[in-house]
Amino acid sequence: MVETPPAEVDGPRAATTQRSQAKEERRLALLSAAASLFADNGFSRVSLEDLGAAAGVSGPAVYRHFPGKQAVLAELLLSVSRDLLSGGQSVIAAADDPSSALRGLIAFHVDFALKNPDVIRVQDRDFGSLGETDQAEVRSLQRSYVETWVKVLGQLHSGIDTTDLRVRAHAAFGLINSTPHSVRQHGRKIAAKAARPILEQMAFAALMAGGRDDPRLST
Repeated sequence: MVETPPAEVDGPRAATTQRSQAKEERRLALLSAAASLFADNGFSRVSLEDLGAAAGVSGPAVYRHFPGKQAVLAELLLSVSRDLLSGGQSVIAAADDPSSALRGLIAFHVDFALKNPDVIRVQDRDFGSLGETDQAEVRSLQRSYVETWVKVLGQLHSGIDTTDLRVRAHAAFGLINSTPHSVRQHGRKIAAKAARPILEQMAFAALMAGGRDDPRLST
């Protein structure tokens, strides 16, 4: 009996895997190009041809991965929102106590902001270009992310109502998400290594500040 060489059996499967990996790499390249182009020029001023050229493919080839430019924007913001939620949940699950959970969440979000300043700018400016269904899904994911922070803050601040805790969380996001602007000084970028501890320390101090009855808040 003649055995079939393993290469003949695995060959087609390996080729399929390689094609799938190459397709996923092109899809991710398109999303990366979209983040940069949308951030620099605005969603409305970027064409599919621009996206394709930036990712090294032709304009029509973009349709192999996305049905249109709006779908690219939707996937960009939805994927980031999903990653934030799942990442935040993982941070909390791995933490030993509420304080370490909060520090972990802050470090996680600062890391996101430093690595994705273009996405933050796109979210701020072009969110309204999403379709209604995609807007609703992004908002739902982001609300769930906020609630992961609120749960931890509630364990650290007894007696402060949930509404106030949400305000704290949003204020911290505003501070951290200012990264696209704060890491630039007179047209020059500040190194992430220098910006990271500043953002983390300021966010933690703000989130741990006293509640309504804190004497430091009285005038």
